[in-house]
Amino acid sequence: MEQIQQILEQLAEENKSGKPILVEGRKDAEALKTLGIKGKIIFAKKGLKTRLDVVSEIEKSSPNEVILMLDFDKEGRELTEHLKIHIEKTGIKANIHYWLKLSSLTGREVKDVEGLAKYLETLKIKSTSSNGIPSRMRFSQ
Repeated sequence: MEQIQQILEQLAEENKSGKPILVEGRKDAEALKTLGIKGKIIFAKKGLKTRLDVVSEIEKSSPNEVILMLDFDKEGRELTEHLKIHIEKTGIKANIHYWLKLSSLTGREVKDVEGLAKYLETLKIKSTSSNGIPSRMRFSQ
């Protein structure tokens, strides 16, 4: 859990320093805000946007780097790979470091960015209990 929190703190710092984060949709953006990430967020899936529209929108905002935080499922992996290639063709660095780390640490427990906040909440609850049993259910001695 600590590793995930550290990664999210680093992500928030990079975003705060001006690097936009690319997410799939509004719920993903809301989840990141809940986790303390407050900077610029670009949506990959909004309305009838094509993947090339997304790349064009990123290009117009003129960042040196964009952080890709798309879902961790098969569709999200494919979208990440596709957008990374096309973004980098424009000369903008497509950073997937945080996506890879979080995907690796959460395994199959989290399939999308919006699930990160709930996953962390669940881990906190588990870590405050002894032997996986919530304190309200333990027998007093």
